[in-house]
Amino acid sequence: MNFYLTYFFIAIGLFGFSALFALFGVYAERKVSAFIQDRLGPTETGKYGSLQTFADILKMLQKELIIPAAADKLLFMMAPAIIFIAVYLGFAALPWGPGLVPSKLNLGLYYVFAIISIETLGILMAGWGSNNKYSILGAMRSAAQIISYEIPAGFALISVVMIAQTLNLQDIAAQQGVLSPGKTMFSGFWDVSSIGGILAWNIFRAPHLLIAFVIYFIASLAESNRAPFDIPEAESELVAGFHTEYTGLRFALVFLAEYSMMFLVSMIGVILFLGAWNTPLPNIGPAHLAAWTTGAGWGILWIMIKTLTLIGIQMWIRWTLPRLRVDKLMALCWKVLTPLAFLCMLISGIWRLWLM
Repeated sequence: MNFYLTYFFIAIGLFGFSALFALFGVYAERKVSAFIQDRLGPTETGKYGSLQTFADILKMLQKELIIPAAADKLLFMMAPAIIFIAVYLGFAALPWGPGLVPSKLNLGLYYVFAIISIETLGILMAGWGSNNKYSILGAMRSAAQIISYEIPAGFALISVVMIAQTLNLQDIAAQQGVLSPGKTMFSGFWDVSSIGGILAWNIFRAPHLLIAFVIYFIASLAESNRAPFDIPEAESELVAGFHTEYTGLRFALVFLAEYSMMFLVSMIGVILFLGAWNTPLPNIGPAHLAAWTTGAGWGILWIMIKTLTLIGIQMWIRWTLPRLRVDKLMALCWKVLTPLAFLCMLISGIWRLWLM
């Protein structure tokens, strides 16, 4: 019984975290967009407009749940739940610190990549079930975009897996604490086998993984339907995309899934490329800086700082770059990112066999 209660409270905690992140993420994005565009953003509701998002959510929860008369009611009602649950279940395998992982799966990365792909099914259900031409066009665009960009993202992640020799996210994170023996980009200059810190991150252990990280980050923007890849929600063309007909709590679930996806893809990038919960400080000097910034508490702090930094960059990009045209978006995926990601995967194989 205690076993099931533990996982129940973990599930509730993760849901509460995703809800709170979406709440504060919306407020932060409004302020970031206002700063970039030389505006004020929310100011009236609460101190510095801090209660504006609470007011919006309260209004959304009170709205009537409308089902279009010609809609497929079952698909229409199930779609938002499937979209959110697919993203929410991805949090189960993410390590938050040393020993702090909801479910330590040997195939953790494979599980996350597989479970979030179900979101595409929910998006297609939402578009088709709405019986709205704008919704189905948005759903088809979104499905094509997500499925296409999963390929370079997958190749980029496989590049790390080939170096780490495991799909267990906790093990990949632990490997970036202290450099394991073998060839690194710094091996010709000094002995780095015990320094750790930022030099142990995968993007520094194997220099081609820096390119793989950039590829993954660009693909993750498309996976999250974030600008400049937010064509599925092209307001000026499609009204709102696949969720045109949704109101109230159902729309809130779609919105919550988008912000949860932002956090999920950013955290995966941190775990695989940027040292996960390990300190960036080197283990050198008389004080051994790394020794003072390790442990579960510090691990949560480091991984949150890195993840929120990537999310901040996502917001910055949204309010800086214009939306890509759909043919340019697909050309970027198939003609640029996919070949480069495949090249990174090939280099990982050579690196692992000959240099490690």
